[in-house]
Amino acid sequence: MQGISRLFVFVWPYLRGYMGRFMAGVVLAVLFGIANGLLLWAVNSLLMRMTPEGAAAAAGTANALTSQGTIGEWKAWLQTVTEQAVDPWLPRAGRAADWRQITGGLLLFPFLAALRGFLGYGSSYCLAWVSERVVNDLRLEVLRKLTSLSLDYFNKSTIGDLITRVNGDTAMLQRCLNVGLSDLFKEPVTILGIMAGLFLIDWQLTLLTMTFFPLVITPVVILGKKVRRSAKVGLKTTVNQASLIVEVLSGIRAVKAFNLEEKMVDRFRRLCGELFGSSMRIVRAKEITNPIVESIGTLGFGILVVIVVVRQVSLENMVSMLAGVAFIYTPVKKLAGIHNLLEQTHAGVERLVQVLKEEPTVREAANPVRFGRFQSAIEIENLSFSYGHRDVLQAVNLRVPRGMKLGIAGESGSGKSTLVNLLFRFHDPSSGSIRIDGRDLREIALGDLRNQLALVSQEIVLFDMSVAENIACGRPDATREDVEAAARAAFADEFIQRLPQGYETRVTERGFNLSGGQRQRLAIARAFVRNAPILVLDEATAALDAKSEAEVQDAIERLAENRTVICVAHRLSTLRKMDHVVVLSSGQLVEQGTFDELLRKGGLFNEMGRRQGLCDG
Repeated sequence: MQGISRLFVFVWPYLRGYMGRFMAGVVLAVLFGIANGLLLWAVNSLLMRMTPEGAAAAAGTANALTSQGTIGEWKAWLQTVTEQAVDPWLPRAGRAADWRQITGGLLLFPFLAALRGFLGYGSSYCLAWVSERVVNDLRLEVLRKLTSLSLDYFNKSTIGDLITRVNGDTAMLQRCLNVGLSDLFKEPVTILGIMAGLFLIDWQLTLLTMTFFPLVITPVVILGKKVRRSAKVGLKTTVNQASLIVEVLSGIRAVKAFNLEEKMVDRFRRLCGELFGSSMRIVRAKEITNPIVESIGTLGFGILVVIVVVRQVSLENMVSMLAGVAFIYTPVKKLAGIHNLLEQTHAGVERLVQVLKEEPTVREAANPVRFGRFQSAIEIENLSFSYGHRDVLQAVNLRVPRGMKLGIAGESGSGKSTLVNLLFRFHDPSSGSIRIDGRDLREIALGDLRNQLALVSQEIVLFDMSVAENIACGRPDATREDVEAAARAAFADEFIQRLPQGYETRVTERGFNLSGGQRQRLAIARAFVRNAPILVLDEATAALDAKSEAEVQDAIERLAENRTVICVAHRLSTLRKMDHVVVLSSGQLVEQGTFDELLRKGGLFNEMGRRQGLCDG
């Protein structure tokens, strides 16, 4: 019950929107259970009417049916009322059958079977529909939550883990709801319906039968705990498998270049072995449940047979009792399977709860300031930032007036890209501040802030969409004319027109059907269509060859016209046309000035320039 309650607490917020269909499924499930009890009653009634004693009772000899005590009197009254209602429609020993009794005898069981079947179908359909909707909504909620989290969450997570949370964990819950939700309502009511029917037949034997249920439940609970432990191990291995697949496929060039194919396959083989072991432990725990339930059930069945014989129970009651006990163990076995399924799903639900509880470290202010368009200056004051205990930036001070083209240089790890991340407010400073037009970035609405910025980086991100759609990502409301104008400005229109479907050509995942220079020009076109007043270039040409760099540089220079530019570069020649250059070292601003001044100064910038052949030793 604890597992069921946890599951319902988790899915309830998503379930409320579909309450009408959900309640319809529950009502149909209840009626399905009642129909099972009616089927048992029908068997008992017809058998009873086939014997002289039963026929006499059906004709109205209620005293022959009355046991001593209140339960017997109530049972006799209910049976008398029922017999009065159905007697004209059912055959009875010693009475000539008319057309109504023949019709009733022919159609009673088909009618009850059809009623039971369609009620079960309706319940399963409604609850499966609700389950699919709930899981779809949950997947959207998980992805929405992940996209709302700050970059530090992704820095400590693996792609395989995140993919498993969005797809694997929700798929496990989906299977549990689809398979279990309907049975979770149908089977308990079925058990109650059958028990009610048995109670009316012989309440003493029924109470005796119920004593076997604890014997069935105990091993089910114990095995369920084993399923949960094995499921957690299996889920962890699944995450590691997914992460390895992402590593191999995203780094396939390095895998092939260093002949790592067999090593990667061996790693995957070991994980497959671990997953096989945990899966088989789950299978053993789940499959042993049925033999245990059946063994205990048949033991109880045998004891019931002996008691029926000893007590000399009437033939019709004996057959009905034995049939009812046989019927009742099917829903019991199903409920045992649902319990195991719930325990297996528990590990995935815990992970979903965990990710949905995550909160972004970068949060928008409760009442953010709406920001129009950048007018004055970007001011960085005593800015420091650290990843945990490692300082990346220390007490940086800088002012970038509107229209300035600022170059940022420094060795790898000096904090250049971190400064860009802080400007976009992917992270918040550990201390100090960044202000734009006098407003601290933490006061401004995130959407308004990022609308002021266009990013062109070394890491080119293209999506599995058409060329036109990729360019339009820069501004969702961009028209086709805007897209094509941006492509022309980025010197991309010519090669786009040569593509098989022109602007409608689908860019494959990560743009591998385009050259590096072509991908970068699409990124620049995206920045053009964004038309942001501040352009941020983060190693935008670092991965290009000389020819591609020259082509892309022309597009960048056109894009930089009449904009404030912040250009991060390890290749110093890229900074030659910047108005002002600052140099970072170990997170500190150590030099600043014009490009030529820094080369003549003889400091770190000069040393970097000499290594790149920009000045004499």
